[in-house]
Amino acid sequence: MSRIGRMPITLPKGVNVDIQGQKVSVNGPKGQLSYEVRPEITVKLENGQLVVERSSDERAHRAYHGLTRALLANMVHGVSEGFRRVMTVEGVGYRAAMQGQSLVLQVGYSHPVEIVPPPGIKFSVEKGDRIFTIEGIDKALVGQVAAKIRALREPEPYKGKGLLYEGERIRRKAGKAGKK
Repeated sequence: MSRIGRMPITLPKGVNVDIQGQKVSVNGPKGQLSYEVRPEITVKLENGQLVVERSSDERAHRAYHGLTRALLANMVHGVSEGFRRVMTVEGVGYRAAMQGQSLVLQVGYSHPVEIVPPPGIKFSVEKGDRIFTIEGIDKALVGQVAAKIRALREPEPYKGKGLLYEGERIRRKAGKAGKK
């Protein structure tokens, strides 16, 4: 049996779960998320905990068992505490700023790049203009937005300039071999 799939999901205070057939809706202080569970998987609410079970031991069913449990756990965490991704701007003249709800980045192009947040995402700029945060209740959406922003100017290995995730280290390369 899946070690991840068989662990129950404890519901924090203020989080309500509604199970209607194969649709699971999770409500919390930060918002609401829903997920359509595959027919091989059943979700039950027992003693304030969500329990995920599968119909058989087929390979695909075992995979969906762990996946469903992980997605539901992320939903519960998202509506109760939320997810955030912190990014750093590195480079001379590179900076981030807020313009209303939008994030404006100057990362070496001839023009500033404006990023409008999709529904459910909020940007904030901290520490001057070098660090910004992406926040939301959907873990996949927060990660996707962060990846798209990072793709605007990926960190390069020679000078280390670009958009980095917090804690990310860039393997630096030496310059020209002829330079001593």
